[in-house]
Amino acid sequence: MQNDQKISPYLWFDTEAEQAAQLYVDVFNGRPGGVEVESRVLEVTRSPAEAPGVAAGQVLVVAFELEGVRFVALNGGPVFTFNESVSFFVRCGSQEEVDYFWNAFTADGGQESQCGWLKDRYGLSWQIIPQRMMDLLGDPDPGRSQRAMQAMLQMQKIDLAEIERAADAA
Repeated sequence: MQNDQKISPYLWFDTEAEQAAQLYVDVFNGRPGGVEVESRVLEVTRSPAEAPGVAAGQVLVVAFELEGVRFVALNGGPVFTFNESVSFFVRCGSQEEVDYFWNAFTADGGQESQCGWLKDRYGLSWQIIPQRMMDLLGDPDPGRSQRAMQAMLQMQKIDLAEIERAADAA
């Protein structure tokens, strides 16, 4: 399959590459307000033969796109796992989108963290951040920016109305 994208995130899973790719595609296609570019699984490559730790016919690699960005997921076994040093930033246009992504990614074993960060059920880290929060953190009034930052630091899932209230407090 032809791909003009020069760099693609390559994600290492134990055995769940296909399930993870389908989850991510479903979540992004369900984004509130619709999507400009449909997310989709592009290709599933299976092992042509028996290999150490891999049965013939087992899924090896899954190529998928999330809103136009191509990813590759590998079933590489339990040797490596995800950690917070790599995360995916999802820019949200509303609290509804924040709530949607937060709930979808923390469902079925995902874990909440701080300041809009979470891990999905596969251990992959995501930052679910409303654009308005980024605007407030960059506000030219240092008092507004600092109050917004202090409010965010107290949160797990971002509550945009609370950050707005904090920024506007004098």
